Amino acid sequence: FLDKLSDWTGLGPTAVVGIAQTLAVLVVVLVVRHVVLRVIRRQVTDVRAHYLWRRSVNYTASGVAILLIASIWVGVGEFGNIGTFLGLLSAGVAIALADPLTNLAGWLFIFARRPFNVGDRIEIDGQIGDVIDVRLFSTHLLECGNWVDADQATGRILMIPNGKVFKSTVANYTHGFQHIWDELPVLVTFESDWRRAKQLLTEIADTVAQPLSAGAQEQIRRAASRQMIFFTKLTPIVYTQVKDSGVLLTIRYLTLPRERRMSAQRIWEAILDAFGKESGIDFAYPTVRRYLNQLEGKPDARAKLPADMAVSPAPGSSSPPPPDPG
Repeated sequence: FLDKLSDWTGLGPTAVVGIAQTLAVLVVVLVVRHVVLRVIRRQVTDVRAHYLWRRSVNYTASGVAILLIASIWVGVGEFGNIGTFLGLLSAGVAIALADPLTNLAGWLFIFARRPFNVGDRIEIDGQIGDVIDVRLFSTHLLECGNWVDADQATGRILMIPNGKVFKSTVANYTHGFQHIWDELPVLVTFESDWRRAKQLLTEIADTVAQPLSAGAQEQIRRAASRQMIFFTKLTPIVYTQVKDSGVLLTIRYLTLPRERRMSAQRIWEAILDAFGKESGIDFAYPTVRRYLNQLEGKPDARAKLPADMAVSPAPGSSSPPPPDPG
């Protein structure tokens, strides 16, 4: 039978045996993989656990098949000089398949060093998303942001080549320290009672944002054992700054990456309710108005009018009327 196959295929008997053994290995591995995956589907109900089990089984089956097939063909007479053959082949492959090999090396780096895991939110090469799968040549992200305001999913799947981990900065939102800092700028007019506004914002931040950072201290303690992560203040704080059109009060607080938009909404709604009850606080926004320094502002800071343009205050008013342009 082997002689007939050899005559029909033009290969030696040992090569025919090698092919038969290879096919047998593939069939056995595929059957075992299928049975194991069916058992996992029945026993594992958690989506994340099911994904991890399925990926582990696929990688294990592929590795076992490669090892068994390699052991078969190394001993075949026609391929006894396989080392020389692979040496020549690898030189051409390294040139022709530089990018795929880089992506494969990136997968090995991701698998070994764990810069991110499935379920993490990351930013790589300017793209933000949640990691939903890590394959041999690419990492799949559920895109966040882009045309969608704030860090929420767009529904698109991004396929990022694994080689990007060597060429681009990888930002992980959830690795180690599970919280991120967010800031909300609130601009009030110069005429507003900015001290009262800052007091209200501090109370709102303590009420709304304080629970978000409740578990951050313990996370920092655990993360500090592996990386140099250190914060002196985790509670919300309001910073004061002067801008061209008003006083800028910035709320800085901790939040979970996937709760950023919802926490900002809760804080803004509380701000709108609080400022709506205050008669001495106004939001600042771009406007155009006429300002006469000679007649407005603090009395000692006003410019002096020429003697021939001096006017008397109108009856019942605390400041003089503007001069007649005629």
